[in-house]
Amino acid sequence: MIKIMRVDERLIHGQIAMVWSKEMNVDGIVVANDATAENPTQQMALKMAVPSGIKVIVKSIDGAIALLTDPRAKDMKLFVLVRTVADAEKLAEKVSDIDYVNLGNVGKASTDSKTTLTQFVMLTDPEITSLKKLVELYPDTALQNLPSDKKEKATDFIKKMNL
Repeated sequence: MIKIMRVDERLIHGQIAMVWSKEMNVDGIVVANDATAENPTQQMALKMAVPSGIKVIVKSIDGAIALLTDPRAKDMKLFVLVRTVADAEKLAEKVSDIDYVNLGNVGKASTDSKTTLTQFVMLTDPEITSLKKLVELYPDTALQNLPSDKKEKATDFIKKMNL
């Protein structure tokens, strides 16, 4: 069971390892990112950032889809991390049963022209298109930096900002 799928361009960092993973009470974290799946050094660094007792699996997007659609995955409480909204959309199209889709930290690394939704979420036009498709699949998709922050529905931003 996927407790949460979060879009966070930083992937695993302190907030994920120490706050979100505990709040969501997960058994494992699945990092779904093509570049990271091919980078053993980055994989090692991500695994070192997580407290003991939480398993970390790094897969390509397609590899993560295969893993998450395996019937055995339903027995685990998983936290899925993707770097982009497009990756979240692709994963959400193929994987059902995601309890919560969260946009946490997106757009700071890119220098492309972006629309600012919150101080933590800035999206390009193609990412906005992906977000619209994502909320069609998971209408409760929300922007939330920390578990203690208010969940702000992505659909509200789409309507309010005429996206």
